Amino acid sequence: MKLPPAVQARWNALAVREKSLLLGAAALVAAALLWWLALAPALRTLGAAEAQHRSLDAQLQHMLSLQAQAQALQSQPKLGYDEALRALETSVKQRLGATAQLSVLGDRATVTLRGTPADALAQWLAQARINARALPTDARLTRTAAGASWDGTLVLSLPAR
Repeated sequence: MKLPPAVQARWNALAVREKSLLLGAAALVAAALLWWLALAPALRTLGAAEAQHRSLDAQLQHMLSLQAQAQALQSQPKLGYDEALRALETSVKQRLGATAQLSVLGDRATVTLRGTPADALAQWLAQARINARALPTDARLTRTAAGASWDGTLVLSLPAR
């Protein structure tokens, strides 16, 4: 490498010890740059890979369980409107009791909730989806002050007549 004449003259004027120190400092700066730009990001990625792999495996297992659940729902025999309505009415009475009121208009069922416990609502929604083939289309729910129950309305679609 050819240096400009002024730099070359300054370099030649330095003592051997000063030249060695400057070369050492340049090597140290080069090594630090190599570490910060090339090695550290790669090692950080390698260190995080195992945790990311576990997270992705968990997501995959969840997706596979959802797929199996969807396939199980698809394999169930078709349910008519009347059977779905009866199943929905039964599930509202059994699971939600006096905290819910059901009203039906066409293929839409509206469930009005007043102080319905959160766990009972979650179980009822799963049962309504599986047994009555009723799918939520609109939900306007608010958590009560205690935080363990819900008020509001839930609109479900029933199978067509």
